[in-house]
Amino acid sequence: MRAGFALMALIFLVAVGCGRQKQDSKAEASTASVQPVEVRVATAEVRRVPRTLSVTGSLWPDETVQVSAEVAGRVAAIHADFGQRVRKGDVLVELDKRELQLQLERARAALAQALARIGLDPSREEVVPETTPAIRQAQAAYEDAKARYESALKLVKTGDIAEQRFIEIEKAYQAREAALEAARHELRVQLAAIQALRAEVRLAEKRLADATVRAPFDGAVAARLVAPGQYLRENTPMLTLVKTHPLRLRVEIPETAAAQVRVGSTLRFTTDAAPGEQFEAVVRELNPTLEARSRSLTAEARLKTNDPRLKPGMFVQVQLTLADDSSVVVVPREALYQIAGLTKVFVVRDGRAVEQKIVPGMELGAWVEAPASQIRPGDMVVVSGQASLVNGAPVRIRPARER
Repeated sequence: MRAGFALMALIFLVAVGCGRQKQDSKAEASTASVQPVEVRVATAEVRRVPRTLSVTGSLWPDETVQVSAEVAGRVAAIHADFGQRVRKGDVLVELDKRELQLQLERARAALAQALARIGLDPSREEVVPETTPAIRQAQAAYEDAKARYESALKLVKTGDIAEQRFIEIEKAYQAREAALEAARHELRVQLAAIQALRAEVRLAEKRLADATVRAPFDGAVAARLVAPGQYLRENTPMLTLVKTHPLRLRVEIPETAAAQVRVGSTLRFTTDAAPGEQFEAVVRELNPTLEARSRSLTAEARLKTNDPRLKPGMFVQVQLTLADDSSVVVVPREALYQIAGLTKVFVVRDGRAVEQKIVPGMELGAWVEAPASQIRPGDMVVVSGQASLVNGAPVRIRPARER
């Protein structure tokens, strides 16, 4: 039995060896049958260009305000509508003023009544009187009582009048003196009340003026929020007014580039609303701290020119210059092969195509920046026939005269 098992094992090993020899032979034949792919190549070059960083920003209006009235009332008229441009001081909305006018007339009447009490004409309400009819009446009674007292003082010394009579005259004199002081005090009280009534008149005048809502600056109406006949409480928004000149550019700058932007720096940006155009804005404010989550610095700039194509709310592409002169490796645009969302470049090394997955950088005309860690200056990159290539495939460079 042992001899039989040994014989079977020997037969199995011989069969396996024969199978491997056949597979190796097929593989050698397949390799030998692969023909090099004929391609055209170009040489990666070094260019010295400014180093820039592209970030996304947005345009904001210079000012935005929701216009409202400080008084309650019913909307009588609206003089501005959506999209309309207005000037500073233009009347935007008017409320019903009848009740406010009556309140003003009542306040003026109360002031005139208080002025009449102290003998002043309402047309001379700013005059501060030194005396009033009541004071003059009290002054006359006081002077009469004083004369009687001085006369009685002499007579009581000579015994011409009784002591009791002198005491009565003295008390009458003191009462008249107190009455005069009370009249003067009453004048001060009335003057204070007049001041309060004058304030009431000015407040009523202001409330009447507040029923007419005016534009706080030159701008345009972005939204109309009320309708004629609608009753509004105090400070209810009526219109949204925006000031579109100068526009503000707000941009989030990555932490790595934050040191390159300062107050006074010029930012250049482009937008799809004006293809091929480049605009400029000057940095006016910088956030003193970085945003904690994104580690970015918020900068706000003012546009140098007023272009009607630029509107608040637009997204723009801002180019930040990080270095004025830096070396980059570039390859022809034809060398980029894009498939399934990936960008590849095939480099010819030792007669074979070496695949490099790259993230393209800035575009310089017909050339594109490539990562220096993957593409070296002087490398031959494939510019035609990439669809027929795989990593490691043999290639034959087409001579220049065959191009």
